[in-house]
Amino acid sequence: MGRWSGIVAGVLKIYPERPAAVLRQVAGDLVTVVWVYLWIRAAVWLHGLVDMLATPGAQLERLAGSLAVNLDAAGKAIGHVPLIGGDVTAPLTRAAGTAQSIAEAGRQQQQWAHDAAYTLPTLLLVVPLGLVLFVWLPLRIRRIRRTAASVEMRGSDAGLDLLALRALARQSVTRLARTHPDVAAGWRLGDPAAIEGLAALELRRVGLRPPTPRPIAYDLPTPVDPWSAG
Repeated sequence: MGRWSGIVAGVLKIYPERPAAVLRQVAGDLVTVVWVYLWIRAAVWLHGLVDMLATPGAQLERLAGSLAVNLDAAGKAIGHVPLIGGDVTAPLTRAAGTAQSIAEAGRQQQQWAHDAAYTLPTLLLVVPLGLVLFVWLPLRIRRIRRTAASVEMRGSDAGLDLLALRALARQSVTRLARTHPDVAAGWRLGDPAAIEGLAALELRRVGLRPPTPRPIAYDLPTPVDPWSAG
């Protein structure tokens, strides 16, 4: 039960414990959130800007469509006039067809603008959101898991020993020398002071507080009953 409670506590610890590490992590998260927000706002602005290109197409479709209807109606009306109706109807019909083609071009322009208004903002968001989802987020999750594992290890003697071993492998010689006069020998011999110093060094690297000092157990000699001697 204690092991699982330690894991849960570590998983829920999204941020470190040391104030400087907390400030750095919170600042990084806020920068990421603001960065994503600005890119989304830019995509929304681009959508509105490109979508405005559909307005001339809509006006062209409306005017050319209305002209085509009027020319077609005029051609049909004049077609009933004796003698001249046939000669006048043909040009009006051709003009109505041309106006209808212009109206179709206006519709195509609108469709292009609407499609581009969604495609271009999507392409704009691909790179920044991709960096967040596939670079920043995995690294952030890795830090959370590392914190969870470190919190769990901090609560046991074996975990402290492993943290000390990590410190020996990752920390600089200068920092190691500050924790114990002979840090390597102390770790090999199981010296609590050396192990706790190394573990604290590794915990500090991930932004956690040092472990609670363990009581030192002394091996006292077994008392001898003087009356039983001889």
